[in-house]
Amino acid sequence: MCTRILWSSGGEPGVGVVAVARTLDWMEEPATTLAIRARSAHRSSGVDEGGLSWTSRYGSAVTLLYGTLTADGMNEAGLNVNGLYLSESDYGDRDASRPGFRLGTIVQYLLDTFATVAEAVTWFETAKPQVVAESIGSEPGTAHLSLADRSGDSAVIEFLGGQTIIHHGPQYTVMTNSPRYDEQLARASAAGSAQLPGGADSPERFLRAAHYAAGLPTTADPVEAIASLLSAERACAVPYGVDEPGRPNIAATRWTSICDLTDGRYLFTSSTTPNLIWVDLTAAAVDGGGERLLDPAQVPAASGEVSALFSLSDGEA
Repeated sequence: MCTRILWSSGGEPGVGVVAVARTLDWMEEPATTLAIRARSAHRSSGVDEGGLSWTSRYGSAVTLLYGTLTADGMNEAGLNVNGLYLSESDYGDRDASRPGFRLGTIVQYLLDTFATVAEAVTWFETAKPQVVAESIGSEPGTAHLSLADRSGDSAVIEFLGGQTIIHHGPQYTVMTNSPRYDEQLARASAAGSAQLPGGADSPERFLRAAHYAAGLPTTADPVEAIASLLSAERACAVPYGVDEPGRPNIAATRWTSICDLTDGRYLFTSSTTPNLIWVDLTAAAVDGGGERLLDPAQVPAASGEVSALFSLSDGEA
Protein backbone atom coordinates (compact mmCIF):
# COMPACT_ATOMS: atom_id res chain seq x y z
CA MET A 1 0.00 0.00 0.00
CA CYS A 2 2.72 2.52 0.88
CA THR A 3 6.50 2.72 1.18
CA ARG A 4 8.56 5.06 3.37
CA ILE A 5 12.32 5.75 3.23
CA LEU A 6 14.28 7.97 5.65
CA TRP A 7 17.73 8.93 4.35
CA SER A 8 20.60 11.19 5.41
CA SER A 9 22.66 12.15 2.39
CA GLY A 10 25.91 12.51 4.35
CA GLY A 11 26.15 8.78 5.02
CA GLU A 12 25.13 8.73 8.68
CA PRO A 13 22.01 9.83 10.57
CA GLY A 14 21.56 13.59 10.69
CA VAL A 15 24.46 14.38 8.35
CA GLY A 16 23.88 16.14 5.02
CA VAL A 17 20.32 16.48 3.79
CA VAL A 18 17.90 14.52 5.99
CA ALA A 19 14.74 13.65 4.07
CA VAL A 20 11.82 11.26 4.09
CA ALA A 21 10.08 9.98 0.95
CA ARG A 22 6.82 8.06 0.99
CA THR A 23 4.35 6.79 -1.55
CA LEU A 24 0.60 6.71 -1.00
CA ASP A 25 -0.81 3.57 -2.59
CA TRP A 26 -4.59 3.31 -2.46
CA MET A 27 -7.48 1.41 -4.03
CA GLU A 28 -9.22 4.53 -5.35
CA GLU A 29 -8.47 8.18 -5.96
CA PRO A 30 -8.41 9.67 -2.44
CA ALA A 31 -9.35 13.27 -3.35
CA THR A 32 -5.98 14.56 -2.20
CA THR A 33 -5.58 18.13 -0.97
CA LEU A 34 -2.47 19.92 0.26
CA ALA A 35 -2.74 22.24 3.24
CA ILE A 36 -0.54 24.84 4.92
CA ARG A 37 -1.58 25.02 8.55
CA ALA A 38 -0.67 27.94 10.78
CA ARG A 39 0.61 28.17 14.29
CA SER A 40 -1.90 28.93 17.04
CA ALA A 41 -4.77 27.10 15.32
CA HIS A 42 -7.35 25.42 17.56
CA ARG A 43 -8.12 21.76 16.85
CA SER A 44 -9.73 18.73 18.45
CA SER A 45 -9.09 15.00 18.26
CA GLY A 46 -12.57 14.19 16.95
CA VAL A 47 -13.49 11.83 19.80
CA ASP A 48 -16.43 12.64 22.07
CA GLU A 49 -15.41 10.74 25.21
CA GLY A 50 -11.81 11.27 26.31
CA GLY A 51 -10.97 13.49 23.35
CA LEU A 52 -8.54 16.38 23.41
CA SER A 53 -8.48 19.96 22.21
CA TRP A 54 -5.26 21.86 21.60
CA THR A 55 -3.63 24.90 20.05
CA SER A 56 -0.93 24.22 17.48
CA ARG A 57 2.60 25.13 18.53
CA TYR A 58 4.10 24.66 15.06
CA GLY A 59 2.97 25.44 11.55
CA SER A 60 2.93 22.55 9.10
CA ALA A 61 2.46 21.46 5.51
CA VAL A 62 0.31 18.36 5.19
CA THR A 63 -1.49 16.14 2.71
CA LEU A 64 -5.16 15.44 3.35
CA LEU A 65 -7.05 12.38 2.12
CA TYR A 66 -10.69 12.99 1.21
CA GLY A 67 -10.20 16.58 2.31
CA THR A 68 -10.10 15.83 6.04
CA LEU A 69 -7.65 13.11 7.09
CA THR A 70 -4.03 14.15 7.67
CA ALA A 71 -2.04 11.28 6.18
CA ASP A 72 1.37 12.87 5.90
CA GLY A 73 3.28 16.05 6.59
CA MET A 74 6.08 17.96 8.25
CA ASN A 75 6.22 20.91 10.61
CA GLU A 76 8.46 23.97 10.70
CA ALA A 77 10.60 22.40 13.45
CA GLY A 78 11.58 19.58 11.09
CA LEU A 79 9.38 16.76 12.38
CA ASN A 80 7.80 14.44 9.81
CA VAL A 81 4.87 12.09 10.45
CA ASN A 82 3.42 9.53 8.03
CA GLY A 83 0.39 7.27 8.32
CA LEU A 84 0.70 3.98 6.39
CA TYR A 85 -1.87 1.21 6.02
CA LEU A 86 -1.49 -1.86 8.25
CA SER A 87 -4.27 -4.43 8.07
CA GLU A 88 -3.17 -6.03 11.37
CA SER A 89 -3.74 -2.85 13.39
CA ASP A 90 -6.06 -3.36 16.34
CA TYR A 91 -6.67 -0.28 18.47
CA GLY A 92 -8.59 -2.22 21.13
CA ASP A 93 -11.90 -1.44 22.78
CA ARG A 94 -12.25 2.23 23.64
CA ASP A 95 -10.78 3.11 27.03
CA ALA A 96 -12.06 6.60 27.88
CA SER A 97 -9.29 7.06 30.48
CA ARG A 98 -6.82 7.32 27.60
CA PRO A 99 -6.70 10.35 25.25
CA GLY A 100 -8.66 9.39 22.13
CA PHE A 101 -7.82 10.39 18.55
CA ARG A 102 -9.21 9.67 15.14
CA LEU A 103 -6.44 8.36 12.91
CA GLY A 104 -6.10 11.56 10.89
CA THR A 105 -6.12 13.81 13.93
CA ILE A 106 -3.29 12.03 15.75
CA VAL A 107 -0.97 12.69 12.82
CA GLN A 108 -1.89 16.38 12.95
CA TYR A 109 -1.55 16.51 16.74
CA LEU A 110 2.01 15.19 16.55
CA LEU A 111 2.92 17.79 13.92
CA ASP A 112 1.25 20.57 15.89
CA THR A 113 2.87 19.69 19.19
CA PHE A 114 6.35 18.17 18.91
CA ALA A 115 9.71 19.19 17.43
CA THR A 116 11.51 15.85 17.71
CA VAL A 117 10.86 12.13 17.53
CA ALA A 118 12.07 11.70 21.11
CA GLU A 119 9.47 14.17 22.40
CA ALA A 120 6.69 12.36 20.57
CA VAL A 121 7.84 8.92 21.74
CA THR A 122 7.90 10.12 25.36
CA TRP A 123 4.32 11.36 24.94
CA PHE A 124 3.19 7.98 23.59
CA GLU A 125 4.85 6.23 26.52
CA THR A 126 3.42 8.52 29.21
CA ALA A 127 0.04 9.69 27.88
CA LYS A 128 -0.81 6.31 26.30
CA PRO A 129 -3.12 7.76 23.61
CA GLN A 130 -5.58 5.51 21.82
CA VAL A 131 -6.55 5.68 18.16
CA VAL A 132 -10.24 5.21 17.44
CA ALA A 133 -11.15 3.28 14.29
CA GLU A 134 -12.62 5.17 11.34
CA SER A 135 -13.04 4.53 7.65
CA ILE A 136 -10.74 6.07 5.04
CA GLY A 137 -12.98 6.54 2.05
CA SER A 138 -14.57 3.12 1.56
CA GLU A 139 -11.80 1.19 3.34
CA PRO A 140 -10.97 0.42 7.01
CA GLY A 141 -8.75 3.00 8.64
CA THR A 142 -6.15 0.63 10.04
CA ALA A 143 -2.66 2.10 10.08
CA HIS A 144 0.73 2.43 11.71
CA LEU A 145 2.80 5.59 12.01
CA SER A 146 6.35 6.62 11.16
CA LEU A 147 8.13 9.68 12.54
CA ALA A 148 11.45 11.33 11.66
CA ASP A 149 13.30 14.55 12.50
CA ARG A 150 16.30 16.60 11.39
CA SER A 151 18.72 14.62 13.55
CA GLY A 152 17.92 11.45 11.58
CA ASP A 153 16.03 9.97 14.51
CA SER A 154 13.11 7.70 13.62
CA ALA A 155 10.23 5.80 15.13
CA VAL A 156 7.70 3.28 13.86
CA ILE A 157 4.60 3.08 16.04
CA GLU A 158 2.07 0.25 15.73
CA PHE A 159 -1.20 -0.53 17.47
CA LEU A 160 -1.56 -4.28 17.96
CA GLY A 161 -4.02 -6.06 20.22
CA GLY A 162 -4.92 -2.76 21.86
CA GLN A 163 -1.27 -2.12 22.77
CA THR A 164 1.14 0.49 21.42
CA ILE A 165 4.39 -0.97 20.08
CA ILE A 166 7.26 1.49 19.50
CA HIS A 167 10.43 0.91 17.47
CA HIS A 168 12.63 3.94 18.18
CA GLY A 169 16.03 4.68 16.69
CA PRO A 170 17.75 6.01 13.56
CA GLN A 171 18.20 2.47 12.21
CA TYR A 172 14.48 2.24 11.38
CA THR A 173 14.69 3.91 7.99
CA VAL A 174 12.40 1.77 5.82
CA MET A 175 8.74 0.92 6.34
CA THR A 176 5.98 -0.58 4.23
CA ASN A 177 2.81 -2.42 5.27
CA SER A 178 2.04 -5.96 6.39
CA PRO A 179 3.16 -7.95 8.23
CA ARG A 180 3.80 -6.18 11.54
CA TYR A 181 7.09 -4.30 11.68
CA ASP A 182 9.12 -6.78 13.73
CA GLU A 183 8.24 -9.49 11.22
CA GLN A 184 9.19 -7.22 8.33
CA LEU A 185 12.60 -6.65 9.91
CA ALA A 186 13.07 -10.37 10.47
CA ARG A 187 12.15 -11.18 6.87
CA ALA A 188 14.54 -8.54 5.56
CA SER A 189 17.35 -9.92 7.72
CA ALA A 190 16.68 -13.48 6.57
CA ALA A 191 16.62 -12.45 2.91
CA GLY A 192 20.31 -11.55 3.07
CA SER A 193 21.84 -11.38 -0.38
CA ALA A 194 18.93 -13.06 -2.14
CA GLN A 195 17.97 -11.73 -5.55
CA LEU A 196 16.18 -8.39 -5.28
CA PRO A 197 12.43 -8.96 -5.73
CA GLY A 198 10.47 -6.95 -8.27
CA GLY A 199 6.89 -7.46 -7.11
CA ALA A 200 4.40 -5.04 -5.60
CA ASP A 201 3.67 -6.88 -2.36
CA SER A 202 4.71 -5.19 0.88
CA PRO A 203 7.72 -7.41 1.84
CA GLU A 204 9.08 -7.11 -1.70
CA ARG A 205 8.82 -3.31 -1.63
CA PHE A 206 10.48 -3.31 1.80
CA LEU A 207 13.52 -5.16 0.43
CA ARG A 208 13.78 -2.89 -2.61
CA ALA A 209 13.51 0.24 -0.49
CA ALA A 210 16.22 -0.96 1.91
CA HIS A 211 18.48 -2.00 -0.97
CA TYR A 212 18.22 1.23 -2.94
CA ALA A 213 18.43 3.49 0.13
CA ALA A 214 21.63 1.73 1.23
CA GLY A 215 23.15 2.24 -2.21
CA LEU A 216 22.48 5.96 -2.58
CA PRO A 217 25.67 8.05 -2.94
CA THR A 218 26.69 10.49 -0.24
CA THR A 219 26.22 14.11 -1.24
CA ALA A 220 25.99 17.57 0.28
CA ASP A 221 24.10 18.94 -2.73
CA PRO A 222 20.40 19.37 -1.83
CA VAL A 223 19.24 18.96 -5.44
CA GLU A 224 21.23 15.75 -5.90
CA ALA A 225 20.05 14.45 -2.53
CA ILE A 226 16.36 14.95 -3.30
CA ALA A 227 16.78 13.51 -6.80
CA SER A 228 18.53 10.44 -5.40
CA LEU A 229 15.90 9.79 -2.76
CA LEU A 230 13.03 10.36 -5.17
CA SER A 231 14.57 7.88 -7.61
CA ALA A 232 14.86 5.24 -4.88
CA GLU A 233 11.26 5.84 -3.80
CA ARG A 234 9.98 5.58 -7.37
CA ALA A 235 11.62 2.16 -7.65
CA CYS A 236 9.15 1.04 -4.96
CA ALA A 237 6.03 2.57 -6.52
CA VAL A 238 3.18 0.42 -7.82
CA PRO A 239 2.36 1.28 -11.46
CA TYR A 240 -0.71 3.42 -11.92
CA GLY A 241 -3.72 1.27 -12.78
CA VAL A 242 -2.41 -1.83 -10.98
CA ASP A 243 -4.85 -3.02 -8.31
CA GLU A 244 -5.47 -6.53 -7.03
CA PRO A 245 -8.92 -6.84 -5.39
CA GLY A 246 -8.80 -8.88 -2.21
CA ARG A 247 -5.11 -8.07 -1.61
CA PRO A 248 -5.16 -4.90 0.53
CA ASN A 249 -1.39 -4.39 0.41
CA ILE A 250 -1.30 -3.99 -3.36
CA ALA A 251 -2.74 -0.83 -4.90
CA ALA A 252 -1.58 1.79 -7.37
CA THR A 253 0.66 4.62 -6.21
CA ARG A 254 -1.46 7.80 -6.20
CA TRP A 255 1.21 10.24 -5.07
CA THR A 256 4.67 10.61 -3.57
CA SER A 257 5.82 13.14 -1.00
CA ILE A 258 9.30 14.11 0.17
CA CYS A 259 9.94 15.95 3.42
CA ASP A 260 13.29 17.77 3.28
CA LEU A 261 13.73 18.11 7.02
CA THR A 262 17.04 19.96 6.75
CA ASP A 263 15.88 22.80 4.52
CA GLY A 264 12.21 22.84 5.52
CA ARG A 265 10.62 21.90 2.19
CA TYR A 266 7.57 19.71 1.69
CA LEU A 267 7.60 18.29 -1.85
CA PHE A 268 4.76 16.48 -3.62
CA THR A 269 4.18 14.79 -6.96
CA SER A 270 1.00 13.08 -8.16
CA SER A 271 0.80 10.13 -10.53
CA THR A 272 -1.71 12.05 -12.64
CA THR A 273 -0.11 15.51 -12.40
CA PRO A 274 3.54 14.48 -12.15
CA ASN A 275 5.31 17.85 -11.92
CA LEU A 276 7.26 18.20 -8.68
CA ILE A 277 5.82 20.97 -6.52
CA TRP A 278 6.80 22.08 -3.05
CA VAL A 279 6.14 24.41 -0.13
CA ASP A 280 9.03 26.18 1.57
CA LEU A 281 8.03 26.32 5.22
CA THR A 282 10.61 28.99 5.92
CA ALA A 283 8.80 31.25 3.46
CA ALA A 284 5.20 30.08 3.81
CA ALA A 285 3.01 32.07 6.21
CA VAL A 286 2.58 29.70 9.15
CA ASP A 287 2.40 32.34 11.87
CA GLY A 288 -1.30 33.06 11.49
CA GLY A 289 -4.00 33.82 8.99
CA GLY A 290 -5.73 30.45 8.97
CA GLU A 291 -5.43 27.34 6.88
CA ARG A 292 -4.69 27.49 3.14
CA LEU A 293 -5.50 24.70 0.66
CA LEU A 294 -4.40 23.55 -2.77
CA ASP A 295 -5.88 20.80 -4.94
CA PRO A 296 -2.96 19.63 -7.13
CA ALA A 297 -5.36 18.24 -9.74
CA GLN A 298 -6.65 21.77 -10.36
CA VAL A 299 -3.19 23.14 -11.24
CA PRO A 300 -1.67 20.41 -13.44
CA ALA A 301 0.90 22.76 -14.98
CA ALA A 302 2.22 23.99 -11.63
CA SER A 303 5.82 23.25 -10.68
CA GLY A 304 8.37 24.47 -8.16
CA GLU A 305 7.47 26.47 -5.05
CA VAL A 306 3.69 26.86 -5.01
CA SER A 307 2.75 28.39 -1.64
CA ALA A 308 1.33 31.42 -3.50
CA LEU A 309 -1.23 29.16 -5.21
CA PHE A 310 -2.87 28.10 -1.94
CA SER A 311 -6.24 29.63 -1.10
CA LEU A 312 -7.61 30.46 2.32
CA SER A 313 -9.92 27.78 3.69
CA ASP A 314 -13.36 28.49 5.07
CA GLY A 315 -12.59 26.20 8.01
CA GLU A 316 -10.12 23.65 9.25
CA ALA A 317 -10.44 19.87 9.23
